[in-house]
Amino acid sequence: MTSVSVNTYSHSAAYVADNILKSIKDIILLSGLDPGSFVGNWQSNLQAMQTWLGSHSLTGVELEIYNPRTDALIFRWDIDVVYAWSGGDGEFWTDTEQLRYAIRKAGLVPSGAQYNFVLRVKPGTPDLPGWSDAKTRSTLGMVRQSLGTTVEHSGLGANTSYWRKE
Repeated sequence: MTSVSVNTYSHSAAYVADNILKSIKDIILLSGLDPGSFVGNWQSNLQAMQTWLGSHSLTGVELEIYNPRTDALIFRWDIDVVYAWSGGDGEFWTDTEQLRYAIRKAGLVPSGAQYNFVLRVKPGTPDLPGWSDAKTRSTLGMVRQSLGTTVEHSGLGANTSYWRKE
C-alpha cells in the first residue's frame, strides 16, 4: 500500500502570503502610487512571509503611506495574521471587492507620497537575509477602520484595517 501525504499547512501559508502581497499591491496601485519597487521585491517579501508564517512568527504586515517631506503618515494599512488553522479541505478565499471598496473610500494619496512595507514578527524571531528591525511611524491623531477578514485558507487568514486622519 502506498500513501501520499500533502503538507496542507505549507499550502495554506503559500496561499495566504501570496494573497496578502497581492492585496498590498492593489492598495499601492489603486491609491495612485507606483508599485515598481514593491513588485521588484516580490520574491524576497514572499519568501520572508512564507518562512515566518511557517514558524507562526509573522503577526502582520503594514503598508505605511507617508509624506516624504514631513515623514508623517497619510494612511497606514494593516493586515494582521490569524492563526486558527484547522487543516483539511477548508475554505479558501480572498475578498478583493471589500478591499477595493475600502481603497476607493480612503481615496487617492497626494502626489509625491511614498510608501514603506513592513513585516511584523514576534519578539525573538530569527532574522532573515535582507530583513532587519524597522521603526514605524506614529498613528497618533488617526482612527483605525476595520474591514474584517480579507484572506482565508483553512483558518489561517488575514484581517485588514487602515488608519486615516481623524
